Amino acid sequence: NGSTPATPAPADDGSTTSTSAPDPDDPCQLAGGTTPSDGDTLDAQVTVRGSDVTSIQGVPDELEDCYVLGPVPTGSDGERLIGSVVSSAEARLDGVWRVSLSFTSDGLGTFNEVSALCFAGDPICPTQQLAIVLDGRVESAPTIQAASFDADDVSISGSDQDPFTQGEAKDLALVLRFGALPVELVPQTVQEVSPTLGRESLDAGVAAGAVGVLAVVLYLLLYYRALGLVVVLSLAVWSALNWSIITYLSASSGLALSLAGVTGLVVSVGVTVDSYIVYFERLKDEVRSGKTLRSSVDRGFSRAFRTILAANVASFIGAATLYVLTVGAVRGFAFFLALATILDVFVAYFFTRPLVSILARSRVFTEARHLGVARGLGVRRSAASATPTTAVAAAGGGGGT
Repeated sequence: NGSTPATPAPADDGSTTSTSAPDPDDPCQLAGGTTPSDGDTLDAQVTVRGSDVTSIQGVPDELEDCYVLGPVPTGSDGERLIGSVVSSAEARLDGVWRVSLSFTSDGLGTFNEVSALCFAGDPICPTQQLAIVLDGRVESAPTIQAASFDADDVSISGSDQDPFTQGEAKDLALVLRFGALPVELVPQTVQEVSPTLGRESLDAGVAAGAVGVLAVVLYLLLYYRALGLVVVLSLAVWSALNWSIITYLSASSGLALSLAGVTGLVVSVGVTVDSYIVYFERLKDEVRSGKTLRSSVDRGFSRAFRTILAANVASFIGAATLYVLTVGAVRGFAFFLALATILDVFVAYFFTRPLVSILARSRVFTEARHLGVARGLGVRRSAASATPTTAVAAAGGGGGT
């Protein structure tokens, strides 16, 4: 169940390489392996490179990452002990970090046959160790500590002096579970950005977004007057919610706000403002049809909300599709766009509608000369007072009769 560092031997050509466990987040490290049908390590004794090991007596320091491997062991049924016999591998914490293995039904029998030979120190396995090899490199060389194993009793751990860390256990489990890719990956583009340049790009994106938002706000204030203030307050609430969620996810899940994420947020501002415009235009239609401003608020919103919801659902579907089908920076763009889209619907329903309803009850906001809601909606005060005057005259005439 345990393992100790393999006893390495010098390579014939004296070559050495210092390596480390592959990083699952770095495809350049994990993509270097091939399928286990590599002829060099199946049928011959070869010298390969391995991960860093502790100092071995009698072996020069510069050669300590080299291993001498014999042919891949074969069971009595002729099945080789290769990666395809492993059905699953999982990193677990059981006092120490270890990798638990599960084998196929035929693979467990082959593994136990080879384990019995290694445990007995058979010439085929004189060091009692089995090497896990990918692309000519030893990822691990655990020592066999029993002649036979049950199906759920096979695991690999570090030595007492050098136990596995969580990252090392997960890396080894990843290699055992998925192996290496059976294709060669060729990087199409590689770009290195210094921290200073990256920060400058992010600051430029934030500044551009701020200028765009300011221009939109000024236009809406001029066009909708007091309702433009509703847009400002709604955007402030929307921004605060976005910032709160991003801050929480950054602290709890390591979420990073990249330039692509800033772009997604800036684009979502347009979607958010569209929601307010749809509502205000519907409100304008209701008022022009002869209804009072107060009665038009809820009626106009109920009709506009269907359009707002449909537009935001379409935006969310696009963002979700991008997030699922893409990688890298595009996923960041899609994530922040989807987040902002959801918050747009929330703010429109729970903040914008109640706020407009409150403003509709205030004469200051509805009839102010320059900022009134009625003026922003294009409603004439004389027309608004014509109907009540006519009603009073008619009533007076009736009383005279």
